[in-house]
Amino acid sequence: MVETQSIFPIVSELPEQHQPPVCHQRSYLINGEIKTWKGDVKSVQSPVYTSENGKLAPVNLGHFPLLDEAEAEKALAAAEQAYNKGQGEWATMKVKDRLSCMETFIEKMKVQREAVVRMLMWEIGKTESDSAKEFDRTVEYIQDTIDAVKDMNRKAAKLELEQGVYAQIRRGPIGVVFCMGPYNYPLNETFATLIPALIMGNSTILKPAKYGVLLLEPLLKAFKESFPAGVVNIIYGKGSLLGNYLLGTGRIHVLAFIGSTRVANVLKKQHPKPNRLRTVFGLEAKNPAIVMNDCDIDATAKECMLGALSYNGQRCTALKIIWVHEDIAAEFIQKLKQNIAASKVGMPWENPQITPLPEPDKPAYLQELVNDATSKGAELIIPHGKDDEASMVYPKLLVGVNSEMKVYHEEQFGPVVPIATFSSLQEPIDYLTNSPYGQQASLFSDNHETIANLIDPLVNQVCRLNINSQCQRGPDVYPFNGRKDSAEGTLSVSDALRQFSIRTLVAAKNTSTNKRIISSIYQERSSNFMSTDFIL
Repeated sequence: MVETQSIFPIVSELPEQHQPPVCHQRSYLINGEIKTWKGDVKSVQSPVYTSENGKLAPVNLGHFPLLDEAEAEKALAAAEQAYNKGQGEWATMKVKDRLSCMETFIEKMKVQREAVVRMLMWEIGKTESDSAKEFDRTVEYIQDTIDAVKDMNRKAAKLELEQGVYAQIRRGPIGVVFCMGPYNYPLNETFATLIPALIMGNSTILKPAKYGVLLLEPLLKAFKESFPAGVVNIIYGKGSLLGNYLLGTGRIHVLAFIGSTRVANVLKKQHPKPNRLRTVFGLEAKNPAIVMNDCDIDATAKECMLGALSYNGQRCTALKIIWVHEDIAAEFIQKLKQNIAASKVGMPWENPQITPLPEPDKPAYLQELVNDATSKGAELIIPHGKDDEASMVYPKLLVGVNSEMKVYHEEQFGPVVPIATFSSLQEPIDYLTNSPYGQQASLFSDNHETIANLIDPLVNQVCRLNINSQCQRGPDVYPFNGRKDSAEGTLSVSDALRQFSIRTLVAAKNTSTNKRIISSIYQERSSNFMSTDFIL
């Protein structure tokens, strides 16, 4: 028997810049104070294993605090005190002053770029280039949000007159916002809810995802020094414990959660006053590609490979099933196989296409999907021709997938690509219309009539149709949302600001007394809300 060399490195042979970071974290942020936890902790193991004497073991990156309900209550009390039923310093602060705090945070955040990027690589197995991109994109997102608030503020800096009633209309905060982000974009998508919630004047509690936790530790001090006490509270621990407690109090006003429908529903049901809870959810998706027989096969195969396997397919916007017209199925599958076989598999610092998976149970789940599909007639193709090793799962194609198989329905969230063939266009259309998910779809054809015939039946099934390109979130100024079980609310730059705020107006009848009062308020600049000042 020929012994094969492990794809995982010998850690002692790694150069200094690629040595794993270690963070034995006990710190957390409540009420403007970085506290030290003396209780239980949770160890963090990297998806990157190391090979020593022929044996594999995951790298231990440290640990984080497992806070209890008492600390969650302290965070909630701090957020409530900071908001003070809408009378708090942050909620009533001039918009330009809140923006100044946010700009201070950006500068302090940039200093921690290297530490955050390095931890992203090791905690969730994201490539070095993609980790850097996530950090830089997050900074850009914050700046874009600041610019959007300025624009919103300029448009609201006016007095309207309708039917004898003067009114100034602005957007105001809602209250205490509880943010829970996802592990696959633990910085960017977490901040995509936290930042707009903050900037609109809410107080916040943030609990990081199950994986991708330690990367926030370098930013605790930046949050502490940039915002008033209690405005940002960052806690760590089990989501089922802390989340259920916080929602169960009925004192959370907005729940921002990116994850599974199952967990979202559990959290939502904890709230005793659901009519007073606003929810902003990013949930599952089963985005299909529909590949027509008049497409550019070479370009389509390449785009589908990127769409299905970027960051190992661990994106809600990944292509989760590919429908191919039977006339070109054989050629397309061969091209797709070749593209995948040419992709690089390796460690995050090597910037490959495929990296180790951060969820310990994911390899077994993916194998379960493969076994189920092949037992029901699907053909298995492994383009790299290699067996999986620990957390490293090589891309797999499942050809001939049908509705009897789990992978036809379930979001795999990993490097398994189901392929279904069709002769009638109604087949993929029916798939989408019957699906419980409705985020995006990709359409591939070089014929405008073909595309037009697909657009009209599908625009009411998903929220974004991508023509001859993979599904994706960006640009961030475009709406990012979903139908059915895929989302609640919209998370573009400007839409997110609306999700975490409510339209509020001051109105007065057109009388001489009221005109005098309003004019005096404007001239003396005695109200932060009623103001015609522009933020440039």
